[in-house]
Amino acid sequence: MERIINVHIEKLPEGVYLATSDEVPGLVAQGRTISETLEIARDVAKKLLEMQSERNQSASLPTAEDAFDYPLVVGE
Repeated sequence: MERIINVHIEKLPEGVYLATSDEVPGLVAQGRTISETLEIARDVAKKLLEMQSERNQSASLPTAEDAFDYPLVVGE
């Protein structure tokens, strides 16, 4: 089952991107591009949610339904 997690991304002064989430405590990911950062954040979130599930501490996150909004970032 796929879940939807809101991720906050900011560009750091060093030129890299940092992703965090209020919905998944401990989710911190850093990458050179937004795409790389999101890929790493997805992997980290999956592992954190698996650990929560093993400890019977499942987060109540919405499931990805047949339709949902997704902000698409397009470079110039």
